[in-house]
Amino acid sequence: MQTREPAGGARPTSRDVARAAGVSQATVSLVLGDKWQGRVSERTAGLVREAAKDLGYRPNLAARNLRLGRTRTALLVVPALSNEFFARVYAGAAAVAAEHGFGVVLYPSPEGVGPAKDPFASARAALDGVIASSMAAGALDAIRGSDLPLVMLDSDPSDPVSAAQVNLDIADGMRQVTDHLLGLGHRDFVHLASAVPSWTFEVRAQALGAALRAVPGARLRTVPTPLDVGSARESAERALTAPGARPTALVCDDDVLAAGACKAVRRLGLRVPEDISVTGFDDLALATALEPELTTVRLPAERIGETGMSALLAVLEGRTPTPGDLPVTLVLRGTTGPVAS
Repeated sequence: MQTREPAGGARPTSRDVARAAGVSQATVSLVLGDKWQGRVSERTAGLVREAAKDLGYRPNLAARNLRLGRTRTALLVVPALSNEFFARVYAGAAAVAAEHGFGVVLYPSPEGVGPAKDPFASARAALDGVIASSMAAGALDAIRGSDLPLVMLDSDPSDPVSAAQVNLDIADGMRQVTDHLLGLGHRDFVHLASAVPSWTFEVRAQALGAALRAVPGARLRTVPTPLDVGSARESAERALTAPGARPTALVCDDDVLAAGACKAVRRLGLRVPEDISVTGFDDLALATALEPELTTVRLPAERIGETGMSALLAVLEGRTPTPGDLPVTLVLRGTTGPVAS
């Protein structure tokens, strides 16, 4: 049997399958919906399946479910599974989803914060909506197409693509860190900045820079580093041994980077916080595993997952999600102290 691809490389439809098999669209629906027995001959069913296979056709399950009821499934896309923050976001989203009879599929983007590949043959065929944490909306194009509602978490609020935004007040978190360290007398700062190109890290850098520019005599040097302990240790060692006055505070974009910074301080024979104060961001379990325990910004990861799922449910029901950023909290522990006299 000869088949012909749809013009222009378009996604094949049931009409294309019907034309290729020489049958009606109703027959295609019966065969591919597995309702053909007793109504269509085995030969005809075989022709339909062969045509569908040759064309690469997949039934539009989303359209079927509009008639039968939603799939009641959301996709949560995250940059990585190795970060505890995203596991907690998932836990929050899944808890709210379960209360409403929904399931949540967790999907780490293979390219990190880059473009996420469609995890299914067609995500639109299996989902009611997409939630994405700490990614750019454009990275979700292959998944959401133009018809799935998208809720963005901890992402650029100026992006017009999403149906709803749920953000943390990241800038305020960095301002709390800065005010705390300035109050302890620190004026010479190094920003151990994540090299991951993400809106949430850009906001941290902008808030820190703006806060210190307003303080006479304050100095800030930014040191980008990959988001792992070993790289952070090496970067912090270079910053602490560079020519000129040694910084008294290392402000880190993440608790993982802060752990590397603390190791660097100790390897140089210095003390935290007597010689160098160190701060983190996220309040992961790692923060209390360090000695001394880490001063860091607590992000309500479960809460942002809950709010994100609630926002998606609101969109699906035709309601307007509640706007507003979620507050964050500076947690004071043992890695910050007054500047040594």
